[in-house]
Amino acid sequence: MLKSLKRVSVIVGVLALFALFLMPAVNPVANAAPATETQIVTQAETETPSTETQTDNSKGSKAVAAGICVGLAAALGALAMGIAIAKSNEAIARQPEATSQIKSGLMLGLVFIETAIIYALIVAILVIFVL
Repeated sequence: MLKSLKRVSVIVGVLALFALFLMPAVNPVANAAPATETQIVTQAETETPSTETQTDNSKGSKAVAAGICVGLAAALGALAMGIAIAKSNEAIARQPEATSQIKSGLMLGLVFIETAIIYALIVAILVIFVL
């Protein structure tokens, strides 16, 4: 059980690092080569960049970041819930007379885990719409 938990945490960490390094590739403006002085003057004379274009470029990055935030929170929350339920079933099998106490503790723990996932969703929504 502990080995599989370590493997899952390593895989999640690698995926998070991969997503972190993928962010500059998603935003084409960040990877653009620096413009020379004549190109800047020509661009300023011919056309001014609109704020809509800049907003659209950052919206994609925000959506990817929000998706990663909610996805990781939901995946790790589901893993934690599965472990909690498995351990509570083992405890009930060992001590059937303590079933009501174990179930109440389990429900409280599951509520806390689900609350953390909902907080991650709220943060993702704030990242998309407020920032």
